[in-house]
Amino acid sequence: MPRAGLNRTAVVEAALAVVDAGGPTGFADLTLAAVAARVGVAVPSLYKHVHGLPDLRRGVVQVCVVDLADALTAATAGLAGARAVHAAAGAVRTFARTTPGRYAATQRAEWAVDPAAAEIRAAAARTVAVIAGALQPLDVPPERTIDAVRAVRAAVHGFVVLELEGGFGLPDDVDASFDYLITTVIQGLVSASGSPAGRGG
Repeated sequence: MPRAGLNRTAVVEAALAVVDAGGPTGFADLTLAAVAARVGVAVPSLYKHVHGLPDLRRGVVQVCVVDLADALTAATAGLAGARAVHAAAGAVRTFARTTPGRYAATQRAEWAVDPAAAEIRAAAARTVAVIAGALQPLDVPPERTIDAVRAVRAAVHGFVVLELEGGFGLPDDVDASFDYLITTVIQGLVSASGSPAGRGG
């Protein structure tokens, strides 16, 4: 039977459940039909609450980006410099490992030019601000802040994607490899800035 009290929030929550059930490809595979089946209505009934699949995806991405921003903020609270960068990187990795479909949703770039995605952009800006704040004690030059944020993001994302896809087949400790990666990135940023290696760590 159709679910009573269906509204936009409930539809987005159902879409998130579909994304979660789909694993790493959950967001890419998200369809209105899957959500309609989950809430027990016909697809046309969803249009009372969302304006098609793009609008539904926008709602899902907004939740996912806000959740990631909250995770980064919580992980780095009271920390700065190397410790904060390690904490932020670990928070992203945990988010990706526990909710890979939602993590994939946060990596989409089309929302940067979507007029209806202002809230997504605001949440994404929070994630950038958290990482930029963590890097500040490392004396990264202001004109290189975005470069440094991108370096950290690229390193973490590359590792996470390989891990999710089973790309680390050797028996060596993957956690140790992740820690080594982030430490190496931090050392590289410190070296490039000329900052004392241990500051903020």
